[in-house]
Amino acid sequence: MFIGSYPMIFARRLVVTRQVIEKYQVFIYLAAIGGGLCAGAWTPEHMAKGKGLLWPVLALLLYSTFTQVPLAHLREAVADGRFTLAAVLGNFLLVPAAVWVLIHFLPSDPAVRLGVLLVLLVPCTDWFITFSHLGGGDTRHAIAFSPVSLLLQIVLLPLYLWLFLGKESVVAMASGDMVTAFAGLILLPLLAAYLTERWSDRTPARLAVREALAWLPVPLLALVVFLIAATQVQLVTASLPVLGHLGLVYTVYLALAALMARMLTRLFRLPSRQGRVLAFSLGTRNSFVVLPLALALPTPNALAVVAIVFQSLVELIGMAAYLWLVPRWFSADQNHPR
Repeated sequence: MFIGSYPMIFARRLVVTRQVIEKYQVFIYLAAIGGGLCAGAWTPEHMAKGKGLLWPVLALLLYSTFTQVPLAHLREAVADGRFTLAAVLGNFLLVPAAVWVLIHFLPSDPAVRLGVLLVLLVPCTDWFITFSHLGGGDTRHAIAFSPVSLLLQIVLLPLYLWLFLGKESVVAMASGDMVTAFAGLILLPLLAAYLTERWSDRTPARLAVREALAWLPVPLLALVVFLIAATQVQLVTASLPVLGHLGLVYTVYLALAALMARMLTRLFRLPSRQGRVLAFSLGTRNSFVVLPLALALPTPNALAVVAIVFQSLVELIGMAAYLWLVPRWFSADQNHPR
């Protein structure tokens, strides 16, 4: 074997290892939450110092995640108008309608409802690509739709909150801390990711830097949920009675998302592999993008953080069911030729 082939083999092994980590990330997050709860219960005075770490870790998490979204390639994203239209209608019209119904089955606590709204109204832009690939979907369409999804959710989320909660509630939430969190932890990482993408497109060596950043989201998100669990033990313990309601609503949402994706696939006569991407797009939500907004809310809304973190765990477990269900619901014999 030629010596020059070793770097290529090593690179392939790294990609395979990363895919394995992403495939089993739910167990990593569960272990991180369990470890955080134990650490917070045993040494609360030491874990309280972790709050200062949370914000820079979140910023790095969002930056590394946004670098995997092809923000500089929006033209390719809208090249397939039929799929893009189906995905936009599903995520930004049908899903909000379903969420509006589901929140009426939640406890009347405004913080819980706010957390559910924040997390269910924004579609995922990163690990849904991984699940689309694992579920036999057309990964190219998943990658192409992610920048459209990210930009639309940033623009439309305030409108959804205004429609669901009213003008007074939205104005009350728009405190200085929330504006700072939005600018510092969403807009700045988004701009930095865009500049990184433009910079890395120029040479293969620079592209390797962006590929290296793809390793960061899973361990960083694990660190984020560890810090939240460790610093919010009392809040998590106090919210246990609410988790049953949340778990039921999130599970029903996953079922509705699969049904909506199947309906849209038939309506728009999408190929089965695109239908699978649509199912994973509707089923996954952008929990850690809205997490900084929830963390910046006034103290009475602290349960919103629990609702968001818990949703990500229910979703990841639900994705295991999706990986079995989606290839069967969107099988080749149900393919609609274009």
